[in-house]
Amino acid sequence: MSDAPKKRKRSTKNQPEETPETVQMEAMDAENAAVEATEADGAMDAAQEPEAAEPAKDEKDAALEAAIAKQEEYLAMAQRVQADFENFRRRNQNVRKEAFGDGARTFATTLLPVIDNLERAIAAAANTTDASLKEGVEMIHRQLSEAFTKRGITVIDRKGEPFDPNLENAVMQGSPDDGEPGTVCEVFQKGYQMEGSVLRYAMVKVVPE
Repeated sequence: MSDAPKKRKRSTKNQPEETPETVQMEAMDAENAAVEATEADGAMDAAQEPEAAEPAKDEKDAALEAAIAKQEEYLAMAQRVQADFENFRRRNQNVRKEAFGDGARTFATTLLPVIDNLERAIAAAANTTDASLKEGVEMIHRQLSEAFTKRGITVIDRKGEPFDPNLENAVMQGSPDDGEPGTVCEVFQKGYQMEGSVLRYAMVKVVPE
């Protein structure tokens, strides 16, 4: 006889018999268990999401603040550049204006001897019989005087007024009988000024004080 243990037959006496209904119920139970596990995992993920979202929000806020700071920096830079340009433009305008004024004053100064000679010619032609010659010289003098006036050039001729060293040069001293003390009693050569700047000082005789 062989000593090998004999295989015991599986007893199925007390096991319930599998039917389609029991199989279906077991499948439903398994499905419900899977759904519950999925919902539990989703709840855990949802509970963890705010923690993960917070750092992302902080990063966005930091990036926004950095972008705003950069924008303000660029705006300030643009404003400085614009202010510098406006200052540069004003300086250039002032330089051009001053240069133009200097040129105009220099040119006007060269014309002063011309108007002086025209006045001498008019005085010399006072007794002439050639009326047309006198009228022609007077017309030229009048036109030049009008051009001076339009350009803002005015005559310094202050006879009888108090002597002003800012406008006149006293080249001779008069007598007390010539007028009020300290006043101009005679103008030897007219002076001219342009827009407050003296082109030529008047040469005058002053009554002593």
